[in-house]
Amino acid sequence: MKNIAILCSGGDVSGMNPAIKHFVEYALQNNLTPHFILNGYEGLIDNKIKKVSYSDVAGIINKGGTKIGSSRSKRFMQKEYRTLAKENLDQHDIDMLVVLGGDGSFRGMDIFYKEHGVKFCGIPSTIDNDIAGTSYCLGVDTALNVIRNAIDSIRDTASSFGRAFVIETMGRDCGYLALVSALTSGAELCLIPEVNYSLQKYEQSFKKQISNGRNYFIAVVSEGIAQESQEIAQWFQEKIGIESRVTVLGHIQRGGNPTVYDRLMAYKFVSNAIDGLLHGKNNTIVCFNDNGFSYKSIEEVAFKTNSLDKDLLKHLQELSNV
Repeated sequence: MKNIAILCSGGDVSGMNPAIKHFVEYALQNNLTPHFILNGYEGLIDNKIKKVSYSDVAGIINKGGTKIGSSRSKRFMQKEYRTLAKENLDQHDIDMLVVLGGDGSFRGMDIFYKEHGVKFCGIPSTIDNDIAGTSYCLGVDTALNVIRNAIDSIRDTASSFGRAFVIETMGRDCGYLALVSALTSGAELCLIPEVNYSLQKYEQSFKKQISNGRNYFIAVVSEGIAQESQEIAQWFQEKIGIESRVTVLGHIQRGGNPTVYDRLMAYKFVSNAIDGLLHGKNNTIVCFNDNGFSYKSIEEVAFKTNSLDKDLLKHLQELSNV
């Protein structure tokens, strides 16, 4: 039986545990011996590699985070440590890896493959949904539902006290979470780094809405915008004349029980990853778009800038036409 291993790299997402569970099951179904690499590339360097079976993944499908741990490894950027990682894999006779991570993780594996020939297939796993070549990354649906629940709860107190709430989402330089959350939560304001904005253009409209009876506002902003959330809250108070508060959702967006959709996508991503490795896709990323799943090269994914869907941006423009 051939040996295959899985590791998580970078930020954790809900959906990793369902992926890990199916990895073990699908590997065994294909007469492969599954292994865990604990704590990402750090574990690969430190030889934290173990053979696993069904019992190791029992009861994890509903849990957030990752059973096998993750990390951001600076050591893996150095050739000497990649050589050590290869020696560790050789000890376990492993030459196939499934990697859950983002574009930085994939670039690291690309170098590793070119240096040592270790075959790998990457699964885009980041709540930011900022990886080029795929319209969906594992963990995004769970994160969006966490944000939705938070905004719905905040709306209750916003309407009760007559306040404006500025809700900050994660996303680094990508406004996907903020945009989709704003559109699906009925927010009055959405600010993302991909689109230039001027708060001044909203003043007349928001004041008019208040004069017509509106007593609260929901503003969803991405952490990557130029202004701090506190400055936007101050703008609501000084220019619009309504008491305001800031809620930074932070890392709760990464956690929580994986949604049904993320569990299903984990299943499909892993099946395609293992199938790809068994059929000669030795240095690819599994991507999901309108036409389903496909395998793309590192150059198509990790070395390109991701762009938001044009239809989503069109909806933002409609929201902004105040």
